[in-house]
Amino acid sequence: MSTSHTTPHATAAADTRETTEGTVYTVTGGDWDEVAAAVSGGDDEKIIVNMGPQHPSTHGVLRLILEIDGETVTEARCGIGYLHTGIEKNLEYRNWTQGTTFVTRMDYLTPFFNETAYCMAVERLLGIEDQVPDRANVIRVLMMELNRISSHMVAIATGGMELGATTVMIYGFRDRELVLDLFELITGLRMNHAYIRPGGLSQDLPAGSLDALREFVKKMRKNLPEYDKLCTGNPVFQARLKDVGYLDLAGCMALGATGPILRSTGLPYDLRKAQPYCGYETYDFEVPTETTCDSYGRFLIRLEEMRQSLRIVEQCIDRLAEPGPVMVEDRKIAWPAQLAIGQDGLGNSLDHIKNIMGTSMEALIHHFKLVTEGFRVPPGQVYTAVESAKGELGVHAVSDGGTRPFRVHFRDPSFTNLQTMAAMCEGGQVADVIVAVASIDPVMGGVDR
Repeated sequence: MSTSHTTPHATAAADTRETTEGTVYTVTGGDWDEVAAAVSGGDDEKIIVNMGPQHPSTHGVLRLILEIDGETVTEARCGIGYLHTGIEKNLEYRNWTQGTTFVTRMDYLTPFFNETAYCMAVERLLGIEDQVPDRANVIRVLMMELNRISSHMVAIATGGMELGATTVMIYGFRDRELVLDLFELITGLRMNHAYIRPGGLSQDLPAGSLDALREFVKKMRKNLPEYDKLCTGNPVFQARLKDVGYLDLAGCMALGATGPILRSTGLPYDLRKAQPYCGYETYDFEVPTETTCDSYGRFLIRLEEMRQSLRIVEQCIDRLAEPGPVMVEDRKIAWPAQLAIGQDGLGNSLDHIKNIMGTSMEALIHHFKLVTEGFRVPPGQVYTAVESAKGELGVHAVSDGGTRPFRVHFRDPSFTNLQTMAAMCEGGQVADVIVAVASIDPVMGGVDR
């Protein structure tokens, strides 16, 4: 922490002397208004404080540099880079399919959005977008909407914790566990899945998945109203969030903010409607908006988005009743999608291994080359985007015709939305900085990459 002091102008009415307790003013006479004006006009003490990067309320390793005058924030800046992983650079040293194991680790709370956006870019470069099986697209939509629910649960839970509403935190993580259980059932992992692959998926839904999904929807419909009781109708919660972190539509457009921040200004911009992908145009759902432009509106939007996601999940369940392929037919691109876990819970099943080993020597050689070397992608560049839980997640992928990406750059919504922090916080109170940052819901894995 650093401080700067300016000694008030000495006047006949108010002399000063410094003590261990601070500045002491000695008033000997004169009009009181003149004395007060001399003291207030001369005292220009401002403090620069570091909030983070170790602070639990700064969403991981985010450093906030605040210049404060009393309790008022006069200047706010973000210090990022403490979680830099070099993922975008690492992608240039792995083949196109291996890239999914990197991108899933960026925004670790929204892995399926990262994977889908990346794989859509690879598929567009390959020119195989129309060859991706319908069942694969339905499962992609299913996983993304489940991921939207789990991400919003963390946003609401951690936001509640930072406000002192620990019950909200407990409920939020309780319900997120239900989603992570489904992720583990379907992909084998709670996070870092690499489940979505160029051309489709790594494997189909395992037995019992649809029943588990139906039970989840039933349970979540029962649990979601609890957040209304705890928060929406709570006057203390409302007073803490209303008119805090204010940013209007003009500010969002100037700073490139998307997601709940943009929709809290009343603009119903959602890529699932504006630029549909994975068949989103065939699903029945609404895009929630508010006109409050503040943290409370963003909370309400996330709550309603979870209800809309449940609607989409139900429609996905209906469409997945009939089996079908989950990977493109072109064996020069498609990694095996008939994976299965062995009885020991490790590795692939013996049946799958026998299938690869026993088909033919040529098939075995081709499989070996596909896995070790990868497929070639025609030269070119594309931009694809999906509506992540936090806003527009875009991928700019460049190929030079080789088996590895020449360049992959992500437009991560957390990075772009974090630019709004200064506009939301300057002129407000120090305590409101935490509320504003929580309403942005940044994840530093996506910011630093």
